[in-house]
Amino acid sequence: MDVNQVLESTFSPDATARQSAEQQLAQAAEGNFSVYLQTLAQALANEKANAGVRQAAGLALKNALSSRDYTRLRDIQLRWLQRVESDTKTNVKQLALQSLASKDSRAGQAAAQFIASIAAIDIPQDYWPELMPALVENVGEGEDHLKMASLMTIGFICETDDQDLRDSLVQHSNAILTAVVQGARKDESNKDVRLAAINSLSDSLEFVRSNFENEGERNYIMQVICEATQSGDNRIEASAYGCLNRIMGLYYDKMKFYMEKALFGLTIMGMKNQEEDVAKLAIEFWCTVCEEEIAIDDDNAMATAEGSELRPFFNFARIASREVVPVLLQLLTQQDEDAADEDYNVSRAAYQCLQLYAQTISGDIVQTVLGFVEINLRHEDWHFRDAAVSAFGAIMEGPDEKMLQPLIKQGLPVLIGMMDDPVVQVKDSAAFALGRICENVSESIDPDEHLRPLIGALFAGLSSSPKMAGSCCWALMNLAERFAGDPGCQDNPLSPHFSESVQRLLTVTEGSDADNQLRMAAYEVLNAFVTNAATDSLPVVAKLSEVILERLEKTIPMQQQIVSVEDRITLEEIQTSLTSVLLAIVQRLEGEIMPAADRIMNVLLQILSSVGAKSSVPDTVFGVVGALANALDEDFSKYMESFTPFLYNALGNREEPGLCAMAIGLVSDIVRALNETAQPYCDTFMNYLLGNLSDKTISNQFRPAILQTFGDIAQAIGPTFETYLSVVAQVLQTAANVSMGENAAFEMLDYVISLREGIMDAWSGAIIAMRKEKPQLLSPYVESIFTILSVISQDPNRSEALLRSSMGVIGDLADAFPNGQYASFYRAEWVTQLIKDVKTNRDFQPRTIETARWAREQVKRQIIATQSSGQLS
Repeated sequence: MDVNQVLESTFSPDATARQSAEQQLAQAAEGNFSVYLQTLAQALANEKANAGVRQAAGLALKNALSSRDYTRLRDIQLRWLQRVESDTKTNVKQLALQSLASKDSRAGQAAAQFIASIAAIDIPQDYWPELMPALVENVGEGEDHLKMASLMTIGFICETDDQDLRDSLVQHSNAILTAVVQGARKDESNKDVRLAAINSLSDSLEFVRSNFENEGERNYIMQVICEATQSGDNRIEASAYGCLNRIMGLYYDKMKFYMEKALFGLTIMGMKNQEEDVAKLAIEFWCTVCEEEIAIDDDNAMATAEGSELRPFFNFARIASREVVPVLLQLLTQQDEDAADEDYNVSRAAYQCLQLYAQTISGDIVQTVLGFVEINLRHEDWHFRDAAVSAFGAIMEGPDEKMLQPLIKQGLPVLIGMMDDPVVQVKDSAAFALGRICENVSESIDPDEHLRPLIGALFAGLSSSPKMAGSCCWALMNLAERFAGDPGCQDNPLSPHFSESVQRLLTVTEGSDADNQLRMAAYEVLNAFVTNAATDSLPVVAKLSEVILERLEKTIPMQQQIVSVEDRITLEEIQTSLTSVLLAIVQRLEGEIMPAADRIMNVLLQILSSVGAKSSVPDTVFGVVGALANALDEDFSKYMESFTPFLYNALGNREEPGLCAMAIGLVSDIVRALNETAQPYCDTFMNYLLGNLSDKTISNQFRPAILQTFGDIAQAIGPTFETYLSVVAQVLQTAANVSMGENAAFEMLDYVISLREGIMDAWSGAIIAMRKEKPQLLSPYVESIFTILSVISQDPNRSEALLRSSMGVIGDLADAFPNGQYASFYRAEWVTQLIKDVKTNRDFQPRTIETARWAREQVKRQIIATQSSGQLS
C-alpha cells in the first residue's frame, strides 16, 4: 500500500476513490495495528509530504484511537493498551510530538488531535507522565507555531467527556495553568499565540479548581482574562468574554469581588462593542449569570425544604438590572432584515438574555421594559417597533401572572393589530410574542373575546409569508395545547373554531406550488389540533382522515417523477408530514378508525414498497402501524401477512439504526395488540431480536429495548413463551453482570440504568406468562432474579421506571409462588428497605407508589404463608 497515495485519496472529490481509500486504511488497521500506527505517524511527521496528506494521516490516527460510541471506544483503548508494543507506542508518541513543531499549521493541528486521543487513554493510566511537562516547555520556549500547536493540544485534551481523563487532569492542573496563562498574558507579542492560550484556558477551567481556590492564583488568572477583554484584538476579546462566561458558570461563589471591581463595567462595555462576536459573548456573560442564579434559587428552595446548607446567592442580575436591561433593549433594535432564521446575531442574543433576565428578577423587569415598549411600539422605524414587540414577548415568563394579566388584556388587541404591520419582521415578532403569551400566560386570554381574532390573525399571518410560518405555527400549536381542556372532554374552547381551522390548514398545505417549509409547519399545527380535539370535534377528525389518505395516495406515483435529490427530499418531507398527521388521527380516534383501517394499511404498504433505501419515511409509517395495532387489537391480525416482510426487513437492517429501533418498538406494539394470536410470528421475531443482541457492532441503545420486547412477547403469548424462556433467561443473566464502575461516564451510567429497566421488564413479562400454569419453570432463575434486585437496591443510580419495574417483579414473583416457597429471599432486609424507599418517595408518580404498596402486600403473604405452614406442621 502506497500510504501517501491512499491518504491523498481520502480527500478526493471522487466518492468511489474516497471509499476505496477508507477501506484500505481500515483493512490495514485490522491487519497489523502497530504497523498501521507507525506508518501513519511517519507520514504525519514527514516534512516533505503534501500538507493534505499529513493532515489526513493525523485524522486517521485520531480516528484509530477515538470513537463517540462508548463500547467501541473501550475496545479501541484496550487494543492500544494490550496489542501495541511498548517500543511502537514510544516511537509513535515521539513522532506525534515532533509533528507539533512543524511549521505547517495543518500538520500541527492534526498532531494535536492525535496526541489528545493518545492522552485520553494514557493519562488516566499514568503512562505518559512526560507529556504535560513537554507541552509546558513548548509554550515557554518554543517558536510561535510550536506554542500554538502545544496550546491547541492542551485544549483538545481538556475538551474531553471521558470521566477517567477528567479526573486525571486535576493532577496536572499546575502544568496546564502554567502553560495557558504564560501564553495568555498581555506581554505575549504574538496575538495568535495569545488567542490559542485564552481558548485553552477556557477549556481547562474545570480542571484547575484547586488553583481557583487559592486567592492569589485566582486573582492572577482573572487579571489576565480581564486584560484580554481590552486587548484591541476582536478575536482575543471575544475569547476572553467566552472565558469569563465559563468562569461564572463554574465559580459563581468566587465572583463577588470581581463583579464589584471589574466585571460589571467590562461586560456592559463589551455588550456595546461594535464587533458582533465580542458583543454577543459579553451578552452571553449575563445569560450565564441569569442561568446560574435561576439554578441557585431552585437549589436553595429545595435546600430550605430539606433543612440543608444554602448556596451563596449574590443577586448579580438584580443589582445590575438598571444598567444591563436598558442596553439589552437598545441592542434589540439592531436586527438584520436579511438574517436567516438560524442566524445568531446581537439582537437575538439580547432577546435570549432579556428572557432569562425576566425569569431571574421576575417583576422587577416589567416597568423598564414597559417604558421601552410604550415609547417604541408606534415608532416610524420598524427596527424599534419590532424591538418593542419582541421585548413585550420576552417578559412573558418570570413575572407573576397576576402582574402580567392586566398588561396582556390591554396589550393583546394591540399585538393582534401588529400582525397587520407593513414590515414582515414586525409581524413575525408579533406572532412569536403571541405564541409566548399562549405558552406561558394563556389564562389571561379570554376565549370568548380573544380567541377568534387571535386565531384569525395567526392564520392570516401564516398565509401571508413563508417567513412567518415558524412563529405563526408555533403560536397556533401553543394555543391548541393550552385550550385543549381535560382529556376526553366533550368540548373545549377550540371547538367553535376547530372545523374552520382544519380547513384553513388544509388550504395552506394544498397544491404543489406551496412553500415546503410552510407546508411542513402547517401540518405540525394540524397535528396539534387533532391531538387536542375535543369529543365533539371527532367527526371533523374522521373526515380529515379521508383528505389525508387521498393526499398520501397521490404521493405514491410521484416516486416515478423524481429527477433530483431535491425532488426526493421534498417528496419524503411531504409523505412524512402526512403520515405524522395520520398518526395523530389514528391515536385520537382509537377504535373508531376501524372503517378506514383497510385503506390506511393499503396506502402504508404501498409507501413501504415504493420508498428507496435510507428513506426516513418508513420510521413514521411504522409509528402509524403501531398506533393502528393498538386501536384494532386482535383485528390487526389480518394485515400481518402482508406487513411482516417489511417488519422483518427493518429488524435485520442494522445499517439504519433509527428504522431498526422503530421496528423493535413496533414488535412490542403488535404483540401487545394481538396477544396469543401473535404466536405464529414469534419465532421469527425472537430470531431477529436475539441476532441483534449478539451482534457486537450494534449500538448499546438497542439492547434495553430488545429486553423490554422479550417481556412484551412473554405477556402476549403466555405459557407458550416456555419455548424461549431458557434462552431469554441466559441473556438476562448475562446482561445483569454489566456494571458501571466507580467513575463511569454519564453515557455508561444511563445505559446501565436503561439495561436494568429492560431486564426487569423482561423478567416481569416472563413471570406473568408462567405464573398461573407453569410457575415451576421459573424456579431455576429465582436466585439470579434476586441477585440483580439486590444490586439495584444497593446502587444509588436508579430511575423511577427501574424501581417501578423492580416492584412489579418482586410482587409478581411472590404471586407466582403463593405458598411461600421462596420466603427466605423475601425476608432479606434489603427487600423491605427497597420497597419502603419507593413507597415513601413523594417525587414518584402515584402508580409507582401503588405498585410498591402492592409488592409489599405480596411479600407479607409470602412470609405469612411459611409461618402458617410451619404452625400446621
